[in-house]
Amino acid sequence: MRDYHINVFYSEEDEGYIADIPDLSHCSAFGISPEEALREVLKAKKAWLEAARAHAKPIPEPRYRPVIYQTGQ
Repeated sequence: MRDYHINVFYSEEDEGYIADIPDLSHCSAFGISPEEALREVLKAKKAWLEAARAHAKPIPEPRYRPVIYQTGQ
């Protein structure tokens, strides 16, 4: 199974790094470093999936692919 894509970027406004998982609505996290943002979004992903399962909500398949990884297929 493919795993979810994670975006990590610097936010001038927040003065830190944001990590988000596009396939999981509103699943994002903040960190002072890229590594911290990644660690935090992995915790958020776990909590997101646990909450969805606990409430019998649908869990989307990993589909998001950044444009740089998309091919003409």
